[in-house]
Amino acid sequence: MRRLKRDPMERAFQRGYQHGVSGKSLDTCPFNNPSTRQNWINGWREGRGDRWDGFTGISGVHRLNEMHAVG
Repeated sequence: MRRLKRDPMERAFQRGYQHGVSGKSLDTCPFNNPSTRQNWINGWREGRGDRWDGFTGISGVHRLNEMHAVG
């Protein structure tokens, strides 16, 4: 069965979130396209906030899955 490609903006958000939760710097954003970069930064900010709230490790992964299911 062929898998559908995910939305690149959603993937950028998820990657940014993962970097934010893991405590990586905002300067590690790999995107140059302004809209994709903004989605990555939004994800990073959300992840950083969750890190401060204690959603690290597996609970951060569950939080990302919850946000993905709602959005």
